[in-house]
Amino acid sequence: MTAQLPPASRQASDLEPLFYLGAPMPHWLWSERVWPEPEGWWRRSGAVPLCVSHQRLAKYKTLRRARVDWFLDSGGFSEFQRYGCWDRVPADAYVRAVLRYDQQIDGLSWAAPQDWMCEPAIIHGGTAKGQRFAGTGLSVAEHQRRTVDNYLQLCALWDRYADNQHQGAPFMPVLQGYTIGEYLACIQLYLDAGVDLFNGLDPAGLGYGVVGVGSVCRRESTAEIEAIFRELAATGLPLHGFGVKSGGLSRYARYLESADSQAWCYAGRRQPTGCDHGQPHRNEANCVRYAIAWRERVLTAITTGAADRPEQLELPGTAA
Repeated sequence: MTAQLPPASRQASDLEPLFYLGAPMPHWLWSERVWPEPEGWWRRSGAVPLCVSHQRLAKYKTLRRARVDWFLDSGGFSEFQRYGCWDRVPADAYVRAVLRYDQQIDGLSWAAPQDWMCEPAIIHGGTAKGQRFAGTGLSVAEHQRRTVDNYLQLCALWDRYADNQHQGAPFMPVLQGYTIGEYLACIQLYLDAGVDLFNGLDPAGLGYGVVGVGSVCRRESTAEIEAIFRELAATGLPLHGFGVKSGGLSRYARYLESADSQAWCYAGRRQPTGCDHGQPHRNEANCVRYAIAWRERVLTAITTGAADRPEQLELPGTAA
């Protein structure tokens, strides 16, 4: 029997979401230079949660214990832009890598799955905004089916490889689609597969916390993104927004439990160095001080609705 969606009953939260800062340098997770002791300049922001890409982290032979909470981005956007598939990153290898990160780094909140994004450029290929896309040639429905199948596969592989000290797969289920109707259909696919999205439970009955919403970060219309988040939040799902537009967060942050962005990095490429960090550099693209200051401005804009909130740039390399 097909599971039914619950009624739209969730009320939008007035609290700001947990906002993960995209980190281009994985060693930010454990660097004493980034998170120095004793109390230093970074204390104003506290322990800033980070988002780190598997593509970058996989290059590290030596890992250290994290000083902050973090989540793992699967690097899907780059894979689909260049190759149009996940063939280069088998699910088995990805799960083994996530297990290694979880054991050696610790502090992992969750890991993004190897979901199949549904932006038109990802599906049809060609050139969009100066970037060349391989294209999958598949339908949105097939991308959704493969997204759900991959989530189930990752959870099953985790159960096979993880030891008794690791309770439950860390993978977040992600909704894919492009219209609100398609996202709702994707919810139904998870329910039909036995994934209890509304109670935050993976197939083994253990918790994962939030449900990701993919294929939103490269859209131009903030109102369109707001409408999608509003409708999905009304179903009762605790949502994570991938690569959300910082300029629109004050409009739709109340619908999200968490969000992430690395827009500061691309903005920093156009910003001459201006922070006092003791090490000169040409711009702010890889400066943690600049990044944390940018995050603070975004959070201030969320709470105040400030009109001068930071601009969101396109996010090449974002997984979802």
